[in-house]
Amino acid sequence: MATVKHEDILNYLESASILELNDLVKAIEEKFGVTAAAPVAVAAVAADAGAASDAPTSVNLVLTDAGASKVAVIKLVRELTGAGLLDAKAMVDNTPSNIKENISSDEAAELKKKFEEAGATVEVK
Repeated sequence: MATVKHEDILNYLESASILELNDLVKAIEEKFGVTAAAPVAVAAVAADAGAASDAPTSVNLVLTDAGASKVAVIKLVRELTGAGLLDAKAMVDNTPSNIKENISSDEAAELKKKFEEAGATVEVK
């Protein structure tokens, strides 16, 4: 049996399309009886454990009003979320909308300041 080197595997992963990688992950899950979603479950358990404390460890940033300068707010939404132009415009036009979910209180405060500078109104929930 021919041996496959790590470099060969990495080269394949680098050149494969998203669909090919998705198929590979599914095949590995079926072959070995594992799931790629396990780290997400661990993170959810950790989040539940943290929710027991008095102060919230993660909050949501909700855009409630875009203000007069929608273009600046759309640009900011795109920058922070990585959303496309149409998705960012839809978030700004259909307020209230969640901009960022499960972020730290400190990050939410920084982002709230940026949105207020752009003329928007946001809430931290």
